[in-house]
Parts: sequence; structure tokens; C-alpha cells
Amino acid sequence: MNKVFKLGLITLPIAAIGAGILAVVVSNSPPPARIELAERAHAVRVITAQTMDIVPNAIGFGLVTPARTFAAIAEVSGTVEYLHPDLRDGQIIPAGAVLLRLSPVDFNLAIAQANANIRAAQARLAELGVAESNQRAALEIEQEALAVKASDLARAEALFTAGTMTQTARDAARAAHLVQRQKVQGAQSALALIPTQREVQAEQIAIYQTTLATAQRNLDRSELTLPFAARVATHSVEIGQFLSAGHTAATLDSVDVAEVEVQLPMQTLRGLMRADLTQGLGLPMDPTQLGIVLRDRGLSAEVRLRLGEEQVTWPAEVDRISDEIDQRSGTIGVVVRVDSPYGPSGGDLRPPLTKGMFVNVALSAQPVTGVILPRSALHDGQVHVVDDDNRLHILAATPQLVQGGIALFADGIEDGSRVVLSTPDPVVEGLLLDPHPETTLIPQLLAQDAAR
Repeated sequence: MNKVFKLGLITLPIAAIGAGILAVVVSNSPPPARIELAERAHAVRVITAQTMDIVPNAIGFGLVTPARTFAAIAEVSGTVEYLHPDLRDGQIIPAGAVLLRLSPVDFNLAIAQANANIRAAQARLAELGVAESNQRAALEIEQEALAVKASDLARAEALFTAGTMTQTARDAARAAHLVQRQKVQGAQSALALIPTQREVQAEQIAIYQTTLATAQRNLDRSELTLPFAARVATHSVEIGQFLSAGHTAATLDSVDVAEVEVQLPMQTLRGLMRADLTQGLGLPMDPTQLGIVLRDRGLSAEVRLRLGEEQVTWPAEVDRISDEIDQRSGTIGVVVRVDSPYGPSGGDLRPPLTKGMFVNVALSAQPVTGVILPRSALHDGQVHVVDDDNRLHILAATPQLVQGGIALFADGIEDGSRVVLSTPDPVVEGLLLDPHPETTLIPQLLAQDAAR
């Protein structure tokens, strides 16, 4: 009873009074103020695209090797009689120098034997000439005797027919005639063999002459001469040592030209070639044709050797491409030549560019012109630019050359365009931007590229 009384007389009147007050306040209050939503600009760093010249280059590393190597291989066997006094590892020997000489005694004996055989064969050939003359004279005599025997036989046949000669006498005359015919036939046969015997002797003389030429050539081969100036790499012979044919007495490396083969990724080499816009974008994959293209494009090369704080350089030229592509790394060898690797550099003498030195090679193509941007400004084949209304514009662009931190564009990017470096979030076409110019990045990238 008390609870119902309290609810009806106290709680409900108070709630009604509160609701009335709230209704009065709401009805007399002004409406809430509206806040207009404004578009927020995204702060980004931008650079101004500039058209500049860039020298495409690539850096590779490799070992120095001699352009030519001479192996002093003995062609004949013999005892070493003479050695060049500088035939020692590391010594440089001039072109035309005699490296070693074998004892000529055995070779001179072979020459004397061949000459004696030739003279003996020539004497037998002369003897055949005399024998032929004698045989012809003997044949004439035998033929005259045969004529006489033929006359005797004819008379015997006539007498036998007339009955004045016995058969025995006629048979004796016939036998004498046959004997004489056999003598004539023997003389003719002997005379017919003489031309064949003369040919045999002539061929024998030719064989002996060949033997003589071989002996003389072996004598010449007993002396090894250096065809070009070279540095001794190895030697394994001494005076008095017997040298067998086929044995390598020494190996020497040329000093007039050195080579360095550097391995470059195919995309790097292709980038060097594609950078030359005047020559088109095609690049053959055949190593022979690729070497021709490299020389035609006018690539320049420089070999560098770091000696502490000092760097020594040699001018070089691109010579050829190696015969195959490394299937594991996808790289291809580019061979450069260095003339006079032992020559002076300015007023100082360079250290010899010797075999086995680890050097780096800088390859450079002809300068190309295009719009220069930082490589970081390229986003999956797109470049973000700021238009005149400070809004984001997305362009599809493919760089003609990517080198270090620099990307060069031949088309698609206009000179003077404001290119976004920092990517806004989200990347939406037409997004309002607050551009902040960046003026130091491009000079830094160019300085780094020049330092390469």
C-alpha cells in the first residue's frame, strides 16, 4: 500500500515535471551549427623533371690474361745444347730470340746419310744409261746373227725339199735359228726393262730427297725461336737435358697486349645497347653478331686497378664476346684489350698489368638525352606527377635506361613536369596534393653516377 502510494503521489509527478521542463528547453533552443567538410591536401615531395645527357655505363670485374701464349714444345728429340740466358720465370725475352737449341750432330748425320743415298741412286741411274747403250749394241749384233741363221734355215729347207739334205741337217739349222731368236728376244726384253728400272731409280731418288728435306727440317726444328716479345711463365729444361719430342720446355705470355674478360648480366649489356636510340632497340643474341654490334656502337672501355688510395687506369677497347652465355648466372663475357700493358701513364710508370691481376672494367656507350628522374620515382611502370591544379596524375612510363639510382625516359614524361617522390596514401587519380620541392636529390644521384 505504501509503495503504490509513493509511486502515484511522488515519483510520477516528479517525472512529469522533468519531461515538461525538457520539452520547453528543446523547443526554445536554436538548432546545432553545421560544419562544412573541406578536402585535405596530402603533403608530398616532388622534383622537377629535367632533360639532360647521361653516359650509359656498366662496371664489371675480371682477371688479366695475356692475349697470346707461346708454348715452346719440342718438335724433335735431342740433347739441349743452348738455352737463352733469360729463360727464367718472370724474365722478358724479345721477339726473334732463340730460346733453346738441340745438339745438331744426329741431324747432320741424317742429312749426310740422305745425301749419300741420293748420290748412290743417281749413280745407279747413270749405270742404267750405260747398260741401255750396251744392250742396244748387243741387240743389233744378235739381230744380224738372226738374219744369218734365217738365211741358213731357208737354204736348208730348199735343199731338204730338193732331197739333197737330210732331215737331221735341216732340223739342226732350224734349232740354230730358234736359239738365235731366243737371244734376240732376251736382248729386247732386257732393253724393255730399262725404262722401268730408270723410273724406279728416279722414284728412289725422290724418296731420298724427301728424307733429306725431312732431315734438314728436323735440323731447323732443333732451334726454338720466340715469335713475339713475351714474359716467361714456366720453364722445365736445362742444358744437357735430353728433350723428347712433344715435351713443353717453357711457356711464355705476350707483353704487347693484355685481355680482361668481365662477366655482365645480359640485361646490363642489353641496356647499354638499347640506350643508343639512333640504332634501334634490337640486340642480337648470337655471340658473333653481338661482338660486331658492340664494336659498331663505339663502346669505350677503361681498365682500373686500385692500389690503396691510388687508382691506376689503362685505356682499353672492346674486342669480342665470349663464346657462350653462362646458363647458371645468365651472364656473358665481354673481352676488352689493353695495348702496351707495360707502358707509361703520364709522367709515372704504371705497374705491369700482369696475368692474374683482379681489376674492374668500366664500359661506356655514347651519351644519350632524355628526362632524368630518380629510380625511386618509378612505381611498377607508372610515374606520379602533379598537375597545374596540384592534383595527382598517374602516367604509364617505361624508362629507356636505368643506371644506378637514375632512370632516363625518352618519352612519356615532359620536361618541367613535377614528379612525386613520396607516394601518397591512397594513390588515387585526382587526389589533392601539397607539393614540397626537393632540389638536392638529382645532383646527388648525378654525382654518384659520375663517381662510378
